[in-house]
Amino acid sequence: KELKGFQKVELKAGETKTITFTITPEELKFYNYDLRYDWEAGDFDIMIGGNSRDVKTVTVNWSK
Repeated sequence: KELKGFQKVELKAGETKTITFTITPEELKFYNYDLRYDWEAGDFDIMIGGNSRDVKTVTVNWSK
C-alpha cells in the first residue's frame, strides 16, 4: 500500500462533499530490476477511505 493522495475535508453533520483524485502512471513509477524508473501495466486496487481499515476498493487496469 502506498498513499497517493490526501485531502482534509471538514463536514458538518449530514453534509456530503465530492472529492476527486487523479492517479497517473507517473505516480506509479518505481525502480525496476534493471534500475530503470518505470511503471508496470496490470491490475491495481485503488482503496479510498477515511482511514487505513475502513476502505472501499475498486480494481483498475492500466496498460502500456
